[in-house]
Amino acid sequence: METGSLDALTQACRLLADGTRLRLLAVLESDALSVAELTQVTGLAQSRVSSHVSKLREAKLLTDARLGSSTLYSFAPEIGDSLPGALWAALKTRLDDDQIGADLERAREVIRSRHATLSWADSVAGRMELHYSPGRTWEATARALIELLELGDVLDIASGDGVLAELLADHAESVTCVDLSRNVVQAGCRRLAHHPNVRFEQADMHALPFEDAAFSVVFCMHALTYSTDPQQVLSEAARVLKPGGTLVVATLAQHEHAATTRAYDHVNQGFSEAALRSLLETQELRVVSCRSGSREQRPPYFQVVIAVARRD
Repeated sequence: METGSLDALTQACRLLADGTRLRLLAVLESDALSVAELTQVTGLAQSRVSSHVSKLREAKLLTDARLGSSTLYSFAPEIGDSLPGALWAALKTRLDDDQIGADLERAREVIRSRHATLSWADSVAGRMELHYSPGRTWEATARALIELLELGDVLDIASGDGVLAELLADHAESVTCVDLSRNVVQAGCRRLAHHPNVRFEQADMHALPFEDAAFSVVFCMHALTYSTDPQQVLSEAARVLKPGGTLVVATLAQHEHAATTRAYDHVNQGFSEAALRSLLETQELRVVSCRSGSREQRPPYFQVVIAVARRD
């Protein structure tokens, strides 16, 4: 990260010590908008919005591009090493405010209103993955990519009611789903009754009721945040993995929003890339990759760490 003088640090703090500028940055990370559109989103005077945008642009936190007769401003992706950029990166992880949530909703309405004069592709160019269009969903993309897979015997730890199993069933010899909740298991059985190669087991992920080396692929998707002993969960996952088999783990990145995740029964606050890698390597697994994946577009901007490991 860039270092700086006391004066430079003070200027960066002053720049972001304004609630309106924080609101603008939060919105412009998700959508590229003009000053007039930002006025609609925030309900503030255009002169005030223009002044704040100018200061953020001078600090190289924003970039601009022409769209027809308008100038659209967006969060600049190259500012990660600047002092204002580093400060914003720290601040935004702590933003959890109803005002920003409302701003983001209005921004989406503004984007939709553009469609009357612009093509959909033109209106979302550069941020297409953040916007809906009929049939163009992450689920549709996932289903298309899954057609490339040829899986053997699959285990889905903390499977819920079988969302992943439904995606994988036609590409696996068998899919075994494990969940602690009896109600969830029963719902899964009903949901996937038409897939004879899918079965559900009510069991504790800390003590899996399966023989050693029973599965060629093990998924542990968003299970670790529900465990007070994640090391034991991964120990069991490694135990039931065949030689040459693959373990896929997805979990929340480490965060400081326990009050938010407690409502979803999480018992820990996620894992850093280094911590997850260490947990896997302790099981004598070869970590193929371990890195932060998707990042949510709304405060508090939860991120996901995804790891792939193999038993050699």
